[in-house]
Amino acid sequence: MDYFDRFAVPHPSPAIYASMAAIALTSIAIIVGVTYFKKWGYLWREWLTTVDHKRIGIMYILSALLMLFRGGADAIMMRAQTAVPDNGLLDGQHYNEIFTTHGVVMILFMAMPFIIGLMNVVVPLQIGARDVAFPRLNAISFWLFFMGAMLFNISFVVGGSPDAGWTAYFPLASTEFSESVGNNYYAIAIQIAGIGTLATGINFIVTILKMRAPGMKLMKMPMFTWSILITNLIIVFAFPVLTVALALMTMDRLFGTHFFTMADGGMDMLWANLFWIWGHPEVYIVILPAFGIYSEIISTFARRNLYGYKSMVVSMVAISVLSFVVWAHHFYTMGHGVMVNSIFSITTMAIAVPTGVKIFNWLFTLWKGKIVFTVPMLYSLAFIPIFTIGGVTGVMLAMSSADYQYHNTMFLVAHFHYVLIPGTVFAVLAGFTYWWPKIFNFQLSEKIGKWAFWFIAISFNVTFFPMFITGLDGQARRMYTYSESTGFGPLNMLSFIGALGLLVGFALLLYNIYWSTRYAPRNTTNDPWNARSLEWATHSPVPEYNFAIVPTVNSVEAFWDSKTKGVELFKGKIEEIHMPNNSGVPFVMGVIFFIWGFAMVFSMWIIAILATIGIFACMAHRSFEQDHGHHIHVEEIEETEKKLRGAK
Repeated sequence: MDYFDRFAVPHPSPAIYASMAAIALTSIAIIVGVTYFKKWGYLWREWLTTVDHKRIGIMYILSALLMLFRGGADAIMMRAQTAVPDNGLLDGQHYNEIFTTHGVVMILFMAMPFIIGLMNVVVPLQIGARDVAFPRLNAISFWLFFMGAMLFNISFVVGGSPDAGWTAYFPLASTEFSESVGNNYYAIAIQIAGIGTLATGINFIVTILKMRAPGMKLMKMPMFTWSILITNLIIVFAFPVLTVALALMTMDRLFGTHFFTMADGGMDMLWANLFWIWGHPEVYIVILPAFGIYSEIISTFARRNLYGYKSMVVSMVAISVLSFVVWAHHFYTMGHGVMVNSIFSITTMAIAVPTGVKIFNWLFTLWKGKIVFTVPMLYSLAFIPIFTIGGVTGVMLAMSSADYQYHNTMFLVAHFHYVLIPGTVFAVLAGFTYWWPKIFNFQLSEKIGKWAFWFIAISFNVTFFPMFITGLDGQARRMYTYSESTGFGPLNMLSFIGALGLLVGFALLLYNIYWSTRYAPRNTTNDPWNARSLEWATHSPVPEYNFAIVPTVNSVEAFWDSKTKGVELFKGKIEEIHMPNNSGVPFVMGVIFFIWGFAMVFSMWIIAILATIGIFACMAHRSFEQDHGHHIHVEEIEETEKKLRGAK
């Protein structure tokens, strides 16, 4: 393959060229706009070099919203292609690339950063800390994620996207069956982003274990913080497996090794095992924080303490352990014996028990509560029945003998969307709305938010419930076309209509942000939702230092107790605060990683070597960097506090 062929634009169709033109024009418009308004200095000082956990969290969330619509565009194209029999909208290769990128983008570049963004904003506030344990590592984590996501997405227009499914099973992902560079993008872009996620896991474990406010024992932590601690423990145990698997995949594709091919003693099932040893815990990496979000929201808007605090913690720990012993249920039909299938069938069904405990705890929290139907509460209430459908169908799939009927059908696609969309997407939208006033000092419109909710909730069921039926009737997943004689057409058209409804719902979400930013009243009330957790004890928006005085915590409902029982939360006096300085090293290192990744994808070894040297140079520079942070003096803190109180 010569240089020109490697850089040839894939799928030279009008749609692809139109997309390329739109991307180019948008990029040019952004550059011209920033230059015209002279904002380059502001962007560099306040955002590109920031180490403030709140700003980093906002950047994660913005990236996730961008990827939500990127992955959503893939979903619309898939539903449009299968809406009618024998459709010629997309060819087979293009369809393969679309469903591959859809899965990767939605799981790794939408759900993960949305969760990590909320984690960044909320967790330090909930535990009474002024930042995370390692602020610069936090910045590096974001820029590695972001550059990995951008590297993955440029495959759409340069070289071709990955085409072996989001699981990238071998031999489909090998150079024998996928000669383009698409799966090189998969291996290297996810590797870069994964390193950042692993660093985040380490950072937040240390933050939660070592930086809690005085008096906050582990069993006094808010439930969201508990869910984040357990999630990051899963990350630290699971992501190294993905790191190794992607490294071996890279060696197979770029250097001719045979770890995952049958030639020279390799084994394709080795990839399947490594992938799902990471992949199934990954499901709970995005689900468990959602459980924490729902726990915060349901207790707040039911006006009751969370029922069964200890059982909620124990059930999350049980889920995290069981998540590592169910991976083989993803390939019951691939040659396991009866004993192996039976063991994994039992462990898979067992994980439904602690999940069921949480469902009942939320229901008991609602029981006799004074429920307020805000937008976050609507998402939380809708989650319970919809997620239960996903769980029940999951138990059906857990039966290894029955799975021979369900495997690789649209029934499976419906199942995991019934788990992941209410279990993650509903949760991050609920948390996004719930904590928005804490971040930006104004609330999103309830009216527009409720319109968006109803469009999303109803359209979701219209989109995915028909797939249960067509799957049981034999429609296979990943097929880009089917004949009219199958009878799948009407239900697939219904799914397409539902997908359009989801598009309207998410468009309303964006419109809500636009409208509220322009017209919603500003205020600095600390408790717009009558909330219960400690993050609401500081000002809105939150100052750089989070808390002028570090709070003293005596119960799991410390903020609520300070309001209702008169328990003193802030003891002591205002003193000088030390905060870390901004740093350009994380951003520069992220850019160099992007260059390194692009060079590796196209086997441009000289550039890759130079980029590798650049990465180590950044690390060396950071090790010699004399940065003792900056001090915020008492007078400055008092002035800031006075302004924030005066703005109420």
